[in-house]
Amino acid sequence: SSCCLRLISVPFTSGFALLLVCPIIVSRSTLDTSCKMLANKQVSLQGRQGKAFVKAGSRRSVAITCQAATLRRCSPSAITMPSTSSSFVNSAGLKLQMLRQGARMNRSVKQTTAYKRMDPRMCGIIGIYKHDGNVNVELYEGLLMLQHRGQDSAGMVTTDWEKFKEFKENGLVKDVFADQRLMDSMMGSCGIAHVRYPTAGSSSAQEAQPFFVNSPLGIYLIHNGNLTNTAEMREILNSSRSFFNRHLRTDSDSEVLLNVLADEVHRAHQRCLQTTGCDPNRNKTEFLFEAGATAMRLLKGAYSCLSLVKGVGLVAFRDPFGIRPLVLGRRATPNGDEWCIASEDCAFGPIGFERVRDVSPGEMIIISQEGKLLSRQIAQPQLTPCIFEYIYLARPDSVLNKIPVYNFQLGLGSRLAKGIRERGWDLDLICPVPDGSRPSAIQIAADLGIPYREGLVKNRYVGRTFIMPDQRLREMSVRRKLNAMPVVFEGKNVLLIDDSIVRGTTMSQIVSMVRNAGARKVYLASSAPPVRYPNVYGVDMPTRKEFVAHGLTEQQICEVLGADGLIYQTVEDLIECGHSLNPEIDHFDASCFDGRYVTGDIDDEYLARLEAQGRGAGRNRAGQKASLLDQSAPAGMPSNAKQPASV
Repeated sequence: SSCCLRLISVPFTSGFALLLVCPIIVSRSTLDTSCKMLANKQVSLQGRQGKAFVKAGSRRSVAITCQAATLRRCSPSAITMPSTSSSFVNSAGLKLQMLRQGARMNRSVKQTTAYKRMDPRMCGIIGIYKHDGNVNVELYEGLLMLQHRGQDSAGMVTTDWEKFKEFKENGLVKDVFADQRLMDSMMGSCGIAHVRYPTAGSSSAQEAQPFFVNSPLGIYLIHNGNLTNTAEMREILNSSRSFFNRHLRTDSDSEVLLNVLADEVHRAHQRCLQTTGCDPNRNKTEFLFEAGATAMRLLKGAYSCLSLVKGVGLVAFRDPFGIRPLVLGRRATPNGDEWCIASEDCAFGPIGFERVRDVSPGEMIIISQEGKLLSRQIAQPQLTPCIFEYIYLARPDSVLNKIPVYNFQLGLGSRLAKGIRERGWDLDLICPVPDGSRPSAIQIAADLGIPYREGLVKNRYVGRTFIMPDQRLREMSVRRKLNAMPVVFEGKNVLLIDDSIVRGTTMSQIVSMVRNAGARKVYLASSAPPVRYPNVYGVDMPTRKEFVAHGLTEQQICEVLGADGLIYQTVEDLIECGHSLNPEIDHFDASCFDGRYVTGDIDDEYLARLEAQGRGAGRNRAGQKASLLDQSAPAGMPSNAKQPASV
């Protein structure tokens, strides 16, 4: 026999609910049969749990929850009502509201935590504050400069501080915002915008950013990075430990992050009312600083964020390790300084901003609705930037954490050239795999005194295969993306330089293409060390089994890729290259190469859980459009025209 807790909740129009909690002893088979009968055979049983819903008219409903327990018998004392305690003193009205809400959401039976897989995303974010005029065009231009950071979806929200205008959709920036009438409607002197790249199973337009909560204040948020304790935060938000038992619409960790921040703003507001008796309308900015400090103690992982908060302004903050980049820019005008904050400063030039500095790890910046810049260090900084940003993710014309990306890649070339010279290969030419490996390849050719040639021609109308959501699409795309030139390779011993070799699918096909173009021998050099571990901080490297280097020696990898020789950059040279350009940085996160995760909460169990939950399904290493709901068109606009949402 097993123990079953049966909770029947009947909400009435008055807002109250009648709860009947009945412990009964039944067999597992009887439990399953009873649930099926009660749900009219509409039951979904998963493992040891089942849930059924029975509709009983338009004004009332009955929810019946059946849960199989262990062989230990249950007792009535094990059944508790939702806790109304919090980190601050609740008023009686708030307690009653939380109690009633907890009852409606069946909080009496605690469910087992499910570690739902979170799809990390590498994204690009930008926010602009102007004194006069609209920011829509400049946000658009800035997003175009960040398109390399995400090609799946784009979103934008602008505001005049009275209303918000929002639009987001799957697609490239130029396609999402192609409608001139849409752009004309995105009015406001301040705004934020976002580009995202797809990961397996997460290309829904609903998960495109920005995300929004209407309470407290009204907050929009965009996020670059990935939380590593999303399951724990989601459980808190869905329980009485959060302020309002928050409902989350998506599986996105960015929505979790937004709601954690909003929850803490609520708490700061209540502390103000119930302890000091302050005027909340005069302390909204302080609420944000307090909420940010508390949120940073709760959240784990990587997050660089921009937010629009009604009554406060444009808000930016970066996790205490500074894993993902965030840069502050300024533009002087007769009306005062205007501000831009973006993932990379390459976005500043086309729109007339100049780089000021990086947003510090653990720092929150608030640009008020009047344009005043406020800054506060709300967490102890421990700058440990992701070194993969400099190898692959960032544009070469960006400067991140005082390190010019282009100079970093040149430094990788010099260090790699020393190892190539020691191999003693007979080489006729150096050829980069476009585009990211060009700086390293140029430096290697210069150091070795070997001709540099562009033998692979890139079709620039095909996206980056690394960030395509499906392995089959990646493989099909390679030959559309690159074409090998026989006039360059015929009869030559070729050294191909790539910025990194991740899954190896692209590289193995490139080696084959170069051989077919007449090359006598094909050697490979990677500016990055072997990728052996997932990057859990916002890059689509889900599981260890996907990597071509997983469990293989360098010689075995070479054989899998079909090359005549292979050399990788060492982790030591990689780190030293970063130190030489900014000695102030003591540590870099190189976890995808060495398995050392800076946040300290990633272990084999965490990685195994990701793999068990299907990360990387359908992907193999070498050798082996959704849309938002239609909205009614205003007068004079066709029904199929794009329109922003207004809040």
